[in-house]
This record gives sequence, structure tokens and C-alpha cells, in this order.
Amino acid sequence: QVQLVESGGGLVQAGGSLMLSCAASGRAFSSYAMAWFRQAPGKEREFVAAISSGFGSADYADSVKARFTISRDNAKNTVYLQMNSLKPEDTAVYYCAAEGRDRLSYNYWGQGTQVTVSS
Repeated sequence: QVQLVESGGGLVQAGGSLMLSCAASGRAFSSYAMAWFRQAPGKEREFVAAISSGFGSADYADSVKARFTISRDNAKNTVYLQMNSLKPEDTAVYYCAAEGRDRLSYNYWGQGTQVTVSS
């Protein structure tokens, strides 16, 4: 079992920045891929970014490339999502996910943190 707790969401103006954190507990954190997803009101949940285990190679949705950066600190069992140049369309509940089976399928999910970008 893996437990995930997100933090760092909030209200920010367009063009601003936020950093989300996801603390994991349970099984060996460094051994599994981690990811961030988001869900806006009335829309399906969508992939945002993922980071592999080991060397930590990253993968991003086209909509966030060059603006968002995913990273992980295996010593702290934490994954981060640095979000820059935020846009109103980035407004969503952001979810952390662990132990990826493929790009969109993960075994464990956090409770989500709200990010609201005002225009």
C-alpha cells in the first residue's frame, strides 16, 4: 500500500507560479513512477506529468511543456510539480499518483489539491 498526500495548491493570478508537493508513505518510494493528473470542473481527468523511478526521466502533456517541471526527492519520499506561467485554463484539482502501469494507469491516488488561476 502507498499513501499519498498533496499540498501546495491555492489561488494565484495568471502568470504566477505555484509548487505542488506530494508526500508518499508505504512501500519503497524510489522504486515506482510518480505522476500528476488534473481534473477541471465538467471535464475528465487528464495527464499532466510523470517521472520515472531510477534516473527520473520526465514526461509532460503538451499543454504544460516548458511551463511545468516534475521532480522527485527519493530521500524525502516526495514528488514536486513546479508550475510557472500559470493560465486560467490550468485551474483544476491536481492529483498525485503512484506506481504507474502505463502513462495513464496508476495504482494509488492522492486526495487532490485545488489550484485556481485568476485572469
